[in-house]
Amino acid sequence: MRERFWENYSLGELNAREWEALCDGCGQCCLMREKDGGEVTVYGIACDLLDIERSRCSDYANRLSREPNCHQLTPANIGSYDWLPDSCTYRRIHRGEPLPAWHPLLTSSRQRMRRKGITVCSYALPRRQVPRRKLSQHIIARWRM
Repeated sequence: MRERFWENYSLGELNAREWEALCDGCGQCCLMREKDGGEVTVYGIACDLLDIERSRCSDYANRLSREPNCHQLTPANIGSYDWLPDSCTYRRIHRGEPLPAWHPLLTSSRQRMRRKGITVCSYALPRRQVPRRKLSQHIIARWRM
């Protein structure tokens, strides 16, 4: 990877390895969400493919065919994913913001993220453990777009 590529190149200029390295691995994009009109509701319930403890997809290569709610972020579409958290590195770079101080590219570790509660591993539940009728008990965010 090129040195400090996130500061020197646009998202569209990154190679595949650099693009993937931008992901901080928080797992927040793997949480269940519903869009209803102009409102987004995010639940503390993880996609079936998310390895919650590691905050990583357990089948990343096949995720798009296995999980209908999974989205492939690209430099061209990142601006349309306004439901991603403000901490999302792709969103931050797209908006011209720097990497957060806890980002693994800066710290060489995910431990700081865990201590700050950035990853979902401390609260997310597997989707199969939560009956649909109990979804409202697991709302972690709701906002109007």
